[in-house]
Order: sequence, then C-alpha cells, then structure tokens
Amino acid sequence: MHPSRTPLVIANWKMNKTPSEAALFCDDFLSRLPALPERVELAIAPAFPALERVGRHLLPTRVKLAAQDVHVEPKGAHTGEVSVAMLADVGVAMVLVGHSERRRDRKEIEADFTRKMKRLADAGLSPVYCVGETLEERDGGRTEEVLAAQMTALDAFGDALPPGFVLAYEPVWAIGTGRAATPEMAADAHAFLRARLSERFGAAAAAATRILYGGSVTPANAADLFAKPDIDGGLVGGASLVPADFAALAVAAGA
Repeated sequence: MHPSRTPLVIANWKMNKTPSEAALFCDDFLSRLPALPERVELAIAPAFPALERVGRHLLPTRVKLAAQDVHVEPKGAHTGEVSVAMLADVGVAMVLVGHSERRRDRKEIEADFTRKMKRLADAGLSPVYCVGETLEERDGGRTEEVLAAQMTALDAFGDALPPGFVLAYEPVWAIGTGRAATPEMAADAHAFLRARLSERFGAAAAAATRILYGGSVTPANAADLFAKPDIDGGLVGGASLVPADFAALAVAAGA
C-alpha cells in the first residue's frame, strides 16, 4: 500500500454474532489493541442488533463502528429497514454500500447505491462502496467493463467524492469461497479503479482515496495482498470473526 494513505481494515461480520457474542469478541480483540500498529485504521461492522452494544465497547477506543447497509429513504413506512439517522445516533462512522450480496439477494443497482451514498454524505457518514465481478464475467474478459459500469454510481457527485469515501474491490467469485484473487489480479483491478477515479475526479482525489481488497482475505495471504501499492487494506468477512485473526490482519496492514 502507498505510504501517503492510512491503511484501513474493516470487519464485515455479515449475519453472524448475537449482541452477546459480539461483546465477547470486543473484550478479546480490544485487549490486543495496544499491540497493534496505531497507523492502521480499524472498523467493525456488526449486524444491526449488535450495533449499539459493539458501539459502547468501541466508544473509548480508536476502532470505528461501521454498519453493513442503510436504506435510501430518511424515514417512513419501510418495515425492516434502517435509516442514516438511526445509524448516526448509535455512533456509526462508516457504512457499506453495494456489497455483492445486496446486489445478488436484494437486486439493488447503481441508482440505489447513489441514493444511499448521498444520504450518508449529507449526514457526515463515510460510504464504503463495494464493486466486483462474478466468475462468469471475469472468465469472459469483462472485469473492467463491469467495474466501470459499477463506478457510474459516483456520477451524481459532481466534481468531488463524498467526504470520507472508501472504495472496496470484492471479486464475487472470491467472497467466502476460500479462493482469493492473486495479489497480481487484485493489484490490476485496484489500478484500474484508481485510474477511473482519476479520470472522473482528478489525480489528487484518486491518489487520496483508499481502495480495499475483499474476498477470502486471511492472515496467510494478507501480507502479499497489502504489499501492493494500490491496495490500502481489506474488507474482511470470515477472518474478521476471530479476534486473533482480525488482529493479525491489522498487523499485516501496518507492516
């Protein structure tokens, strides 16, 4: 990763850990925090029911609270949904938008992600926008075409990215499969994404934007991935569920 950008590792717990289990994780992980590199920014995105309890644990620390999604509307008759104001009120600092599982399971599209990111930006929360291709798309030589289409969700932002914006490259075929992209494959995708940012928002904005890799990141492969200059950390699923593994990823990001 480039020394001018602060490394970031986000734990995406998905639909795992009850509030009680999340509290136990925090007790264990936060006991390790003094030994972890201070230059690495860390965040945890628990499921909605655990947000408040995890937030109470994280409040006196440097670890940020993140959320896994947000609704496009500010309030109203949207059963089962969560608004930006609700997330802000419990101390959430950053929110995932466009995760491949939302695209696949909820059929969400770029127009939805644009609206979500606008809501977050207006409330002062940082969007973490997820992009990535399927195996069929990669095998068909369409990776850059797909990524370029997904990046159109940023077209509505004029000349400036949302404050605190983070981009996450997650090849769909590598999420939860144990089959991570090689460091070279990930680096190529990150370089393409940074070039797209530069074309759209200028070289300075592109150089300042953190681009995370997600997709079967483990303590075993993190160092090789994070060593690539355009990879600024990770959005981590399975390995973030174990305190020792999440701590090891923080060490790898700070190396």
